Amino acid sequence: MASYAYSTSASDLSTPRSSSPSSAASARSSHSSISQRMSISSRRISASNPLSTVNVATIAEQLKMANLDTLRGYAQHHYGEVKQGQATQYVPHHQAAGYQVLREPLWNKGLSFSPEQRVAKNLTGLIPHVMENLDKQCDRALKMVRTRQTNIDRYLYLSTIKDQNVDLFYRLLIDNAKEMMPLVYTPTIGDVCLQYSTLYTRPEALYISIKQRKSIRTMLRNWPYPAPDICVVTDGSRILGLGDLGVNGVGIPIGKLSLYTAAAGIHPEKTLPIVLDCGTNNETNLKDPLYLGLRQNRISMNEQQEFMDEFMEAAKEVYPEMVVQFEDFESEKAFNYLDRYRHDYKCFNDDIQGTGAVVLGGYIGAVNLSGVPIEEQRLVFMGAGSAGVGVAKQLVEYYTKRGLSEQTAKDKFWLVDTKGLVTKDRGDNLADHKTYFARTDNNGHQFRTLEEVIEYVKPSALVGLTATFGVFTESVVRALKASVDAGGLGRRPILFPLSNPLTKAECTFEQAVQWTDGTVIFASGSPFSSFSVKTAGDNVVTYHPNQGNNVYVFPGIGLGAILSKASRVTDNMIYTSADALSKTLNAEEVHKGLIYPAIDRVREANVIVAREVMKAARLDGVSTLPEEQWLEWEGWGDVALTKYITERIYDPIL
Repeated sequence: MASYAYSTSASDLSTPRSSSPSSAASARSSHSSISQRMSISSRRISASNPLSTVNVATIAEQLKMANLDTLRGYAQHHYGEVKQGQATQYVPHHQAAGYQVLREPLWNKGLSFSPEQRVAKNLTGLIPHVMENLDKQCDRALKMVRTRQTNIDRYLYLSTIKDQNVDLFYRLLIDNAKEMMPLVYTPTIGDVCLQYSTLYTRPEALYISIKQRKSIRTMLRNWPYPAPDICVVTDGSRILGLGDLGVNGVGIPIGKLSLYTAAAGIHPEKTLPIVLDCGTNNETNLKDPLYLGLRQNRISMNEQQEFMDEFMEAAKEVYPEMVVQFEDFESEKAFNYLDRYRHDYKCFNDDIQGTGAVVLGGYIGAVNLSGVPIEEQRLVFMGAGSAGVGVAKQLVEYYTKRGLSEQTAKDKFWLVDTKGLVTKDRGDNLADHKTYFARTDNNGHQFRTLEEVIEYVKPSALVGLTATFGVFTESVVRALKASVDAGGLGRRPILFPLSNPLTKAECTFEQAVQWTDGTVIFASGSPFSSFSVKTAGDNVVTYHPNQGNNVYVFPGIGLGAILSKASRVTDNMIYTSADALSKTLNAEEVHKGLIYPAIDRVREANVIVAREVMKAARLDGVSTLPEEQWLEWEGWGDVALTKYITERIYDPIL
């Protein structure tokens, strides 16, 4: 390396005190000369050191990602089969004792074990010497939930209870549905899914990887609870409005099945949550060192189809009586899988059929309150994905059952996506599921914005399934109201911003009330609070929102299919669930202007839905129950059938 001589003798140094003007000038000149020489030196050193221009942080990140890619260099299309050497041996309940009882959440009663049970099960000394009834244990749990600072923390505490004492968890959920359901499912479950790989502490589902596709039957048989009645399965490709979350989407089946138990009484040991791991296109997940799924992009659509075929065949073979509910598959797959399997398997899709049914159930009530005659109803849908099209098709059936032709009914619907009004001549390649509602009467004109569509259509109802927060702006909502007001006095606009979670809602309840001067008939996908406003004379008017939550129908559809032993789930069973829901309101709810029953009555509503779904299965010829059983119910009516249902649902009593 080059070196540069310089002097540090006293005669060569100066300070502000000792320097004369001339010496100071000389020092400045000398300092400038040294600086120039050092600058030249630095450039020469830089030129001789190639690493000086390298972004070390970028290289470190690339190395980190390379280390995460544990599948690099291996053949990606060769799959081995897992050969297990022995069957899992579980201790039966009647033989279990001590910690075998306390550590099995389905057997543990907490502090509700009687003195006799404590002796018989060798529990003496293993739990505190005190007996508590169900109410006391729920009080303690509620206190702990309410002291948590965030909904994620509340969810995690509830999950801990579920992992220790299933009966306590469901008693808490059933008796406090309004407070607890938003913590167990939407909106909290969206945040849980985003963080699932970080929050993970224990398995709660079956995790079926494409890498083990030849071992699906083995994995299904590994589930510890025999003969499940219903499973919820996702591949995580479109979780709520959050997109592709991969294996992190498993929180959805887990939460959904909790609602099957709480809202319809399907026993928790008869439920099976499943996630199919086909990779993910979510770059955040792929870069997350804690991500629990396959660290690869999603396989091709054809391979995903083959994998799904294999799963359905295996599920039917291992659990032939099990109902399969599809959940949160991206739109193209959602429609494809439903059409592909619905005639040969006991299955339905909640995003398409369940959402359609719950919206239809509310829409029936909304039409009655709106003051707009059926023949003048016109609906604009913002969002043309699986949920949007599924809902629209359910509402078409509402009109055909009231005497309209299918074409006339279909002409009442205008669907809007990110490119504007869905038309046949828009110039883009429409997805198959959109073509049914594509308009042909636009005379070549394309409407690119929602405002333009509302001005053109003059709708009576606006439905949102876009997963885009705030897309229903003040100008949009006021235009909806204006189009309804133009039809005559006493008419009310129908506004359904249905996207989940709350951060994806198209507008809030308070906005809807203010922008329609309190005339709106409102239903949302996630819960909003009631809203009060002061009127002249200091009077207070309270407006009550409706939540078009699928929990009002999908548990009843599942329970009805299970108890009727349906060989498949028919369109009529789905429609019947909606019609049944619309008839579950009591006088107080009607007086408040509600179109859905209070969430605290969700179990009561689902028993009615299940009963009507069972009757529809009978009429459609898909119920495989003995003929004698149906003849008895047909002789005694709804009282006997309702009794049959309530005697078979899970109602936890500690």
